[in-house]
Amino acid sequence: MGGADLNGLAWKKSAKSGPTGGNCVEVAALPSGVAVRDSKNPSGPVLLFSPDVWRSFLVSLRREEMTL
Repeated sequence: MGGADLNGLAWKKSAKSGPTGGNCVEVAALPSGVAVRDSKNPSGPVLLFSPDVWRSFLVSLRREEMTL
């Protein structure tokens, strides 16, 4: 995923983030995985995850294995 083009991505914020935006992350689909960034700092660093890692993360969340 190195060198992924992050220009023009359709970033999405959780509907549960509320009207003020709060402390949220935004995600965007890439051909090679998923990009994640801090919604308060859209020009800041971006984390890139492979499809397998992202899927595993979502499964863990759904199973409530992670404590946030």
